[in-house]
Amino acid sequence: MSEITLVLVKGIVVILLLFGAAAYMTFAERVVMARMQLRLGPNRVGPLGLLQPIADGIKLLCKEGFQPAGVDVFSYWLAPGISLFLALFAFVLIPFGGTVNLWGHLITLQIADINVGFLFLLALSSLAVYGVVLAGWSSNNRYSLLGGLRATAQMISYEIPMGLSLLTIAISAGTLSLAQIVEGQSLHWNVWTNPVSFIIYVITGFAETNRAPFDLPEAEQELTGGYHTEYGGMKFAMFFLGEYINILVVSSIAVTLFLGGWQGPWDIPVLWFVVKVAIFVFFFIWVRATLPRLRYDQLMAFGWKVLLPIATLNLIITAYFNLV
Repeated sequence: MSEITLVLVKGIVVILLLFGAAAYMTFAERVVMARMQLRLGPNRVGPLGLLQPIADGIKLLCKEGFQPAGVDVFSYWLAPGISLFLALFAFVLIPFGGTVNLWGHLITLQIADINVGFLFLLALSSLAVYGVVLAGWSSNNRYSLLGGLRATAQMISYEIPMGLSLLTIAISAGTLSLAQIVEGQSLHWNVWTNPVSFIIYVITGFAETNRAPFDLPEAEQELTGGYHTEYGGMKFAMFFLGEYINILVVSSIAVTLFLGGWQGPWDIPVLWFVVKVAIFVFFFIWVRATLPRLRYDQLMAFGWKVLLPIATLNLIITAYFNLV
C-alpha cells in the first residue's frame, strides 16, 4: 500500500469514527446530565435510548432548509463548513497509538507526524473562530453579529494563555513533534511536572470550545442562539458536530501533551488513549451540569487579569529551569 493511500485510508477511518463519537457524545451528555440533575434522559428510542443520536441525525437531515433575507450568501454557507472542516483537520496530527504490525505492514497510528505539529495545531485552533465570526456577520441578524463578536474577543483573550501554557510543554520536551512529546512521557506525565500549565489549558479549553461556563457566544437568554440563530437543518448540524468534535480535539490535545498520550501500564495503546479522552469528555459534561454561565465582563477580566499573568510567569519559570 502506497503512503498516500495509507494516509487516505487512515483519514477516512478517523473521520467516520469522529462522526460516530460526536453523535454519541450528545447522547452521553444528555444521560449524564439527567442523572446529575435527578431527571430522566433519552430512554425511548431503541434499547436504553441508544438509537436517539441516529433519530436526531435523521430529523436534522429531513428538516427544511431556510435562508433569511439579506444574508451574505457565500459566507453564510461557508461558515458551518469551516467550523466542521477545521475541527476534523486537527485530528490529522493527533497520535492515538504507537506503531502496530498489521498484516505484515508497520502502520503508525497517526495520520501525519510533522516536525512542527505542535505549532500547526495551535494555528488550526486559532482559525476555528472564523466559522463562528462569518456565521454571525453573514446572518444579517444583530444577535448573531453580537455572538460572532463575542467569540472573536473570547478567542483572542484565551488563545494567548493557552499558547503560553502549551509552550512550556514544548520547551520541557525539546521538540515540536506531538509523537515525540508523547514518547517523552514514558517515565512521568507532564501533568505532574507542570500542573499549572495543565490547569490553564483546561480552563482555556472550555473557552475555546464555547462550552459552559464560557458559552457566551450563544447565550440563549441574551442572544437567542448567538451566531447560529439563523441556521437550521444540516447547516446547524454542522455547527453542532463541529462543537462536539472540538471537544474531542481539546481532550485529545490534553491527553497527548499532559497525560501520556496512548501510553499505559499494558500494551493496549488505542484503548488507553480512548479511555483518557473519555474521562476528559466526562469532565466537560460535569462542568456544564455544575457551573453557571459567567457574565461577559467576568469572562474577559479573568482571561486578561488572571490567566495571562499566571501563564506568562509560568513560561518564564519553566524556561529558566530548562536553561540552567
